[in-house]
Amino acid sequence: MFARKNLLLVAALAFSAAVGTTPAAQAVPEPTTWQRMLAQQPLIHAADVIQAEVLRGADTGFAGIVLEDDHVALWWKGAVPAGITAAIAKAETHAPVEIERARYSNAELRAAAAVIDARRDEKSPVHAVKVPADGSGLVLGTTSAEAARQFAGLVDVPVRTVVEAPLRPVSRQNDSPPWKGGATIVLGGTAACTSGFSVRTGDNARYLLTAGHCGSPGARVTDPTGEFIGNVGAKQTDHDILLIPTGNVVNQQYLGNGDSNTTTPVQGWGDVYTNEILCQSGVTSARETGGPVCDIKVLFFYADREDLVEGEQQNGQPAARPGDSGGPVYGPSSAGGVIAKGTVTRVAGARIGFQDFRTANRDFGVYIPL
Repeated sequence: MFARKNLLLVAALAFSAAVGTTPAAQAVPEPTTWQRMLAQQPLIHAADVIQAEVLRGADTGFAGIVLEDDHVALWWKGAVPAGITAAIAKAETHAPVEIERARYSNAELRAAAAVIDARRDEKSPVHAVKVPADGSGLVLGTTSAEAARQFAGLVDVPVRTVVEAPLRPVSRQNDSPPWKGGATIVLGGTAACTSGFSVRTGDNARYLLTAGHCGSPGARVTDPTGEFIGNVGAKQTDHDILLIPTGNVVNQQYLGNGDSNTTTPVQGWGDVYTNEILCQSGVTSARETGGPVCDIKVLFFYADREDLVEGEQQNGQPAARPGDSGGPVYGPSSAGGVIAKGTVTRVAGARIGFQDFRTANRDFGVYIPL
């Protein structure tokens, strides 16, 4: 294992050297959000190695993965199997890894969450069932802590309630073929949303990925000028994602303000981790703020039927706005451009709910070619 260092400081020092300043001659400036995101790349690479082994079936005891400032924390219940130990050794070529002892596994908490989720309906005071990555128990997002106690008594794991507003759906002005992510799309002639990413399936069919609540299968999809993109195809309602079949797409995503023509390449897709810092580039937010909304920190993974990821904008700014639905959630690529992480679904002030790309890959078999 290499010596422990603060990865954010390393990134800041590297940036200072690149622009010709030295720490001895000038104080190191605070890293920008994008620099902080780039500084997480070694942690993400390490986490990816472990996650890949977990997904291969070596997940007995797995609770979660958390990106700390200077290491990856792997939360695990019980003895760590040999395959995971080998993966940790490989992961530590990227960043340090520490094993933390979890009280419950992710599988145990999701089983408990399913019991609670089965008892909820549209009028339930519990609007979200969340699984912390440390395996400590469940977190219920609710409008009434008193009313939520009946749900906590249904399971044998610790349940913490948080009284908070529920996340609500959040329903570049003139894109042209080949279609890109981050552009205004109009579904069924009424609903204006944001395109997420151009994706493909194993048979090389091409689509735009966006939010499921934006339209129904068969709905006509155009740009704001009426130029035809395609008709809505497959839709996964619970996970709030849909595909728009359209042959002419490209691995590019809009950045900048609402009228900007600036694009960047999308260099594949990746998994999402607790404490990861991300951006979202919905059209309405780009128009109102002059650019993407960044400094969104991942907090929870939902264990209900929607299976969303929850994040929070760290400066208290609105994390998304009406019209951002389906827009790209992404992180930086160390090779330049961005990595697809998910699509915008819901918002409540600084909190955001998005569907991770891993779920779209599992539901539809889609991917982003390099």
